[in-house]
Order: sequence, then structure tokens, then C-alpha cells
Amino acid sequence: MRRAPACGRRPRSSTRCAARGTGRPVPEASGATRRPPGLDSPTVKKLLKRVSRSQVWLYRRTNGRVGGTWRVGAGFRKPVPVLLLDHLGRRSGRLFTTPLLYLEDGSDVVVVASQGGMAAHPQWYRNLVASPDTQVQIGPELRLVTARVAEPAERERLWPLLDELYADFADYRSWTDREIPVVVLEPRAR
Repeated sequence: MRRAPACGRRPRSSTRCAARGTGRPVPEASGATRRPPGLDSPTVKKLLKRVSRSQVWLYRRTNGRVGGTWRVGAGFRKPVPVLLLDHLGRRSGRLFTTPLLYLEDGSDVVVVASQGGMAAHPQWYRNLVASPDTQVQIGPELRLVTARVAEPAERERLWPLLDELYADFADYRSWTDREIPVVVLEPRAR
């Protein structure tokens, strides 16, 4: 018979050690817990980068028929639409493409710089702040857009819609101390 691990040795349930006074967090009522260990490890980052590149390649070649929906996490039960965001590297000047979950809000498109609840803002967000005029691909359609960070009142209106779109956004917000930016991509003329 296996013994339960001692506090401080990554127990399966953080409630066990919290009750013993070790200060480990107790899962919140919403079901959100602390960020899964290893999520920001170099190996996971490399894997995510490769998966992202593959998704961009497939999306471009099939006009979004393959790679056009996200089916991981909360997206497994309720697939979420994906767009491709082109952005210029703020230092390199290179063109990068990032697949992102999105929400249509009238003529605007809304994306979230969550990076899975990691501690730092994603590079695509930093690049957009430096160079906000860009384009997105939604299915076969290319749209010219200008990016801006949502105002506080707008964020308040958009977060419930975004949480309904992809429930894991609520967990991501609980895993980080930073304010996760909501980015509005407004259409622009050629």
C-alpha cells in the first residue's frame, strides 16, 4: 500500500497539505487551481512552438478547414474558432504568424493575450503594441486590421463573452498575477 506523500512533495491534492498549515493553495470553488507544474518548462515551450507552426502550415494550405478550430481543454467539448494573426517582430522586423482563438464582436475581432496563464505577455502581443497595423486570416478570408488594447469598460463587457467562448480563460486569469490583455482588431482600409 502506498503512503500519501509528505507535504512539500507535490501531493495529488493540495487541500490535504493546506489543512496541515503548509500554506499550499486550496482549489477555488470554481474548480480552478494553481497553474499546472511544468507548463512553462523549455520542453513544453518548444513543443507548443512546433505544434503552432504545424497548425499554421495546415491552416494556410486548407484555408482553415484543418486547424481552424481549437479542440483542447474546454475546446474539446465545445470547439473554438481559430484565426491566423500576422505580426512583425518588434526587434527583428521578421513576419511571424500565430494561431489564436477569437471572438467576432460586430465588425471587430477580439483575441486574448493569455499565453495559457503564463507569467509574461506573449511575443505576438508585444509585437502588436509596437506595430498595430496587420492582417488576420479567418478561413479563406484575409482581413486588414489595426490592433488596440480594450478599454476597461470594454474588457468588462467582453470577458463574459470570452469565458463563454472558451471556459479555460477563467483558469488562465487565476494562474497569473498579470492582467491578461484583451486585444480588439478593428478593420482598416487598404
